[in-house]
Amino acid sequence: MTIFPRNRRQSAAASAAVALVALATLATTAAPASASVPTTAAAVAAPATATPSALALPRPTGPYATGRDALLLTDHARPDPWAPDAGPRRLSVTLHYPARPGTGGDPAPYMAEEEARLMLAQRGLDDPTWPGRVGAARTHARTAAAPAPGRFPLVVLSPGFGTPRATLTGLAEELASRGYVVASADHPYETTGMALPDGRVLPCAACDAVDAQPDEAGRRKVLATVSTGRAADVSFLLDRLTGPRPAWRHARTIDPHRIGMAGHSIGGNAAASTMAADRRVDAGVNMDGMFFDPMSARGLGGRPFLMLGTEPGHGPGGGDATWDEGWTRLDGFKRWLTVRDSGHFTFTDTPEIGEQLGIVDPGAPLSAARSTAITRAYVTAFFDRSLRGRPARLLDGPSPAHPEVLFRRP
Repeated sequence: MTIFPRNRRQSAAASAAVALVALATLATTAAPASASVPTTAAAVAAPATATPSALALPRPTGPYATGRDALLLTDHARPDPWAPDAGPRRLSVTLHYPARPGTGGDPAPYMAEEEARLMLAQRGLDDPTWPGRVGAARTHARTAAAPAPGRFPLVVLSPGFGTPRATLTGLAEELASRGYVVASADHPYETTGMALPDGRVLPCAACDAVDAQPDEAGRRKVLATVSTGRAADVSFLLDRLTGPRPAWRHARTIDPHRIGMAGHSIGGNAAASTMAADRRVDAGVNMDGMFFDPMSARGLGGRPFLMLGTEPGHGPGGGDATWDEGWTRLDGFKRWLTVRDSGHFTFTDTPEIGEQLGIVDPGAPLSAARSTAITRAYVTAFFDRSLRGRPARLLDGPSPAHPEVLFRRP
């Protein structure tokens, strides 16, 4: 995926070509985690506008106000697989939830500025103003908001490999506004940088492990371990959110009998891995992730699963054979949807943030507005059907409201 800056002028003093890379280092193929995707664009100067506008996520559309909380959980039963000397495995978790209107403080920042800097720098995007702007992007869920009355289904979100959980904030806020509790997890040492409360930032040791492999088979094996490791992370998270002594102060708002999971890229593979390992997860969504850990040959016990991906890359016979194989093993309600003009990060906040930064991707011309609308509509419809038993006509077949979405029935 190639990107180019928009609304910038060429510097007369800078004649050397520079490499601008996509906001993706590991898409649906097993490329090394730190590999970049270079282009040859002319060198660029500072933006013409002196004061860039603030970045903002689109507002959620559901009837609920949304709250936001955070947890740092420690699994004392497991050493961290990527940094055993660091001690037990920890998870950094953001909770979004339906809230009482008018309660809570200001919306929290999108992500820590250092997390934003590391994410951008690892992808070759080194404009010195961007980390601050990305980190401070406006969100809509209010901190310390009082939860709305009632009990709500829980959805766990798992991000792509090397990508912070913040990149799924827009989807988390949308689901919370529609009556879901959403737990978005950062899996330590699997993102470009995970900030801890004491100010330390954990590096991507798992990225180094992938890069150290001599061939694609070795990289795939490590990435399969990432997916199954995330399944163990999520099972621990469910214990801490729905067990007899929950770690979250508003855990009473969770209905432990209605749990779903969605993930982007390797996080989508992890949704299937988690369902194979933990019967508590009732439904799963894979957003454009290769099944490095293959779909269980035993199926998922009749539980529903949605595969939502790029077109043609994740269409039948489109290059990722793991989707063709996985489809045949699904034994419950299932849908295989692909989206025209999309890219690997279409299903995250990247189109919204990138468009506001002036970044274009000729390989994925679908607009940010359409990317957001499609992701919200189909993921919400799937969970409404699977966890709430509501009609979801959107999943019955092509919709004139979303002509980019193709229903695949191999």
